[in-house]
Amino acid sequence: MGATEKQARWWNPDILSYFVAGGIAGAASRTVVSPLERLKIIQQVQPITRDGQYRGVWRSLVRMWKEEGFKGYMRGNGINCLRIVPYSAVQFTTYEQLKKFFTCYGAKELDTPKRLASGALAGVTSVCSTYPLDLVRARLSIATASIPVQSMPLSKLDTSTYGMERRSHAVSTSRAIYKEADLSMVGMTIKIIREEGGVHALYRGLVPTALGVAPYVGINFAAYEAFRGIITPPGKDTIGRKLLCGALAGSISQTLTYPFDVLRRRMQVVGMSSGGLGYKYKGALDALMTIARTEGLRGLYRGLWPNLLKVAPSVATSFFTYEFVKEYLIAC
Repeated sequence: MGATEKQARWWNPDILSYFVAGGIAGAASRTVVSPLERLKIIQQVQPITRDGQYRGVWRSLVRMWKEEGFKGYMRGNGINCLRIVPYSAVQFTTYEQLKKFFTCYGAKELDTPKRLASGALAGVTSVCSTYPLDLVRARLSIATASIPVQSMPLSKLDTSTYGMERRSHAVSTSRAIYKEADLSMVGMTIKIIREEGGVHALYRGLVPTALGVAPYVGINFAAYEAFRGIITPPGKDTIGRKLLCGALAGSISQTLTYPFDVLRRRMQVVGMSSGGLGYKYKGALDALMTIARTEGLRGLYRGLWPNLLKVAPSVATSFFTYEFVKEYLIAC
């Protein structure tokens, strides 16, 4: 096989269809669940204190509306879409190409291990290429929320006086610290670079994120295609069945890998010294051990419920939109 033929296999008109369809699918899936996405991030990073917490999905969404209105629901969604368009485009395109590569372009069977490997590598590729946007989006999501600020790191609190300490330090709110100029994509990016040690601060938490994304995306794609074979047999390929496949795949993959997502968010807010939440970790392993020690297994699943409420329609929308747009573009 010549070099020209190999290049043609990787660069063909279908690739553009994968890329465009993936980008549109990502933007659509994130926008429809933006309020739940923001709530999940807030619940993941808020300190353990009885006062001022966002508790319960419906009650928290009502509170968010009262404090910030519709703008609060969409806070961070602009940069989220800006991130998710290339993220989703790269992920779907890479997955499609890796499936072809692992099956020698149709010469071998596409089994579950190949789907898992293709999805995992596609997830790592996409997250590494768009990670700074994800970090900035997470900061914007919590910067205006009225979360109690903890001035002492959890790992330093004496467990015998933990309750007293956490009450005495939950006296201010994170949104009172930030200037209006910081509450934009550019403003927050500049603030992070200026106050947290340069451009490399935009990649804080990348390793645990990649470790979490690899199995999540791998399971997500493999589960979706497996469910498609069971739920949407020939003649029963309806919209409802397609959406159900995506919802089930997203729920399963997210639940299995959720602790990595919590760890990623905690690492992303470690450097928020001027309005921080009190988290001081030496690294991803220290963060994991600290969370397990001070908050237990429950701490690794904080925010899971609103996340599951969002992930089912989000993944369902993503896969359905991708398949629809891809088929349309290829047919044109």
